[in-house]
Amino acid sequence: MKQFLLSTFLILSLSALTTPSIAQSPAAAGKDSITRLLRIYEDNDGINIFGQWTDDAYTAGTRIDLFYQPATRPHGLLGKYALRAGDSSIDSYGWGVMQLMYTPEDLSQTTFQPNDYPYSGGLIATHARYSYNPVKHYDLQTELVMGVLGPASLAQQTQSLVHRLTGFMEPKGWGTQFRNAPLLNINITAEKQLFAAGNTLRIIGGGQLYAGTMQNGAAVYPLILLGKMAPYFDGFFSQYTSPGRDHRGRKKWQLYFMAKPELQYFLTNALLEGGVFSTNPNKPKYTASIPALQPLFSTFAFGGVLTYGRLGISFVQNVSSAALKGLYCHDVGNVSVYFGW
Repeated sequence: MKQFLLSTFLILSLSALTTPSIAQSPAAAGKDSITRLLRIYEDNDGINIFGQWTDDAYTAGTRIDLFYQPATRPHGLLGKYALRAGDSSIDSYGWGVMQLMYTPEDLSQTTFQPNDYPYSGGLIATHARYSYNPVKHYDLQTELVMGVLGPASLAQQTQSLVHRLTGFMEPKGWGTQFRNAPLLNINITAEKQLFAAGNTLRIIGGGQLYAGTMQNGAAVYPLILLGKMAPYFDGFFSQYTSPGRDHRGRKKWQLYFMAKPELQYFLTNALLEGGVFSTNPNKPKYTASIPALQPLFSTFAFGGVLTYGRLGISFVQNVSSAALKGLYCHDVGNVSVYFGW
């Protein structure tokens, strides 16, 4: 895990140093004075406001992203080919690294457990463009995903180290995980404001498409925001930071709450079924059927965001239905920290 975190830090530091000089677009002037944003993000089923801590199914996802606003537009591959929210858009780009993992409920068994979620890990790099239109109140987001499924993801080493350091049971069944396979995906999100009452209440409709060797599917959702907040479509940075000072000379701040019910439809999910070149290696050993992917998958996420100046923190609790047929629902909490400059 230490090697993973060190490598991630070096990659993002190099990206920050080599990113072209950054200047604001005219549309962003006076709105988004921050031009770089660092996000540290942790999904974990040990984070649960209901006190129902678990260590199974989608059990952890650790991510670090560096977002930036370049001086030139369009910028790079995504600047040329990704969807853009009109000529007045506020565009942010990002590079990130994420490690995520699934495990069954019983970590003491060394053999494959055909009636539970599999041991599965992924290590991915992401490159994204978030394009917001503050005039027409919509956004288009494009994310490219490149990575690996299987032992090369180092999920076994990470979970074993964390459990050893924290005194939890060491997982014994990682020998049954899927074999190595490439993960390549493109994910596209579109959002449009449906209703607003000043800067206190917003209702936004959204949809997503996923295509590639990692996931294939689609999702639709409403996003409800309530509280003291900056205009949502003033750019990605303005959602998680509050640069500048108010008329009294005090640092600006935001505090708002969110709710997001989402319905997803999956055709494939490599983390639960194995990759394109790597099916479940345990299938030949069992005559009983292994749970198939549940195509219709629903989630309900709720939480809040607090910003103060260039700092921000968010908490989200995500309650989801079963991802595999006949198995159990699952809760995962997320804590993310943001720092802009």
